[in-house]
Amino acid sequence: MGDARKIDTAELALGVQSLGLGVAIVDPNTWNVIFENTKFGQWFPATEGASLDKRMTDLPMDRATARLSQGRKFTFQTVSKTSGRETPVAVDMSALNSDKNPSFLIECRDISKEKQTEYMLESYSKMAERHARELSREKERVDRLLLNIMPRTVYEEMKHYGMVTPQRFDHASVLLLDFVGFTDMAIAHSPGPIVAELNDIFTSFDRIVERFGCERIKTIGDAYMAVAGLPEPNPDHAQALARVALRMKRYIDRRNKVHPEAWRCRIGIGVGPVVGSILGVQKYVYDIFGPGVNLAARMEQMSEPMQITISEPSYLLLRDHFVCTERGTVDVKGFGPTKLYTLDSEQTVDHH
Repeated sequence: MGDARKIDTAELALGVQSLGLGVAIVDPNTWNVIFENTKFGQWFPATEGASLDKRMTDLPMDRATARLSQGRKFTFQTVSKTSGRETPVAVDMSALNSDKNPSFLIECRDISKEKQTEYMLESYSKMAERHARELSREKERVDRLLLNIMPRTVYEEMKHYGMVTPQRFDHASVLLLDFVGFTDMAIAHSPGPIVAELNDIFTSFDRIVERFGCERIKTIGDAYMAVAGLPEPNPDHAQALARVALRMKRYIDRRNKVHPEAWRCRIGIGVGPVVGSILGVQKYVYDIFGPGVNLAARMEQMSEPMQITISEPSYLLLRDHFVCTERGTVDVKGFGPTKLYTLDSEQTVDHH
């Protein structure tokens, strides 16, 4: 039987020495290597003994034995560490069924190029994912910026069609607010704290406007413009914007009680037709113009500090739900004699 094994291995050696594969024959009882070609010896030198588990230190013996004893192939990956170099190796193990000389065939293949390809693909995949995340974040940032300067429905129209059709809104209310003495305040103080306070105030105004379904159109210096009834029609536009104005005034009142710098605002509300559209090509801005805007500006100019001024058209829409005080008739530029009112508060509901 010994001669037969010698003949077999000698014949096998002629066939496998020239291969790029590492090939070995293992005794299934002792796991000793009884034959190996040059490549196998280079990858897994017999410095710690002849058994395979000593030469392949990460060989999962139990799993390999279980599969091979069932006549099934066992495959795993390891790393050859010789001469300071690491070579990834795929190992295929199979049983050679022979009545005379049962044994295990070990075939090893250098998978450096495959690993390099996998690494490159993984790197490209991670790079693509990173770029996709960056693009997504950039898109979100651009979306937030655009939604900061135009209503969402206008933004959606622009995103889908690349342009916005100017629209006329016959039933809208416009609010214009500015702060008394802001210029003197800005000159007398460092710009940083003043701008920070103004930003804090406008941020709170934005929340109030959003709460009542209105739209902030723009800020110009210390002036703040908001609108109700566009771009989505709202039959209660006057009431919605009146509630916004009252809460803005209340917010400033409360803020002044806990902050050293007192801010005093004037608010005007106008009702009337307006046109809304995107203006500009490289620097977009959504703006509104028309009688409603002009009237709001006139009402703001007619207001005393911490006062909300409206005209008769607004009063007629608000009188059933709000407390207003008549101020008399004034000649308003562009509108002629106009009856003015102050908007004082919402009416309280008496349940008795």
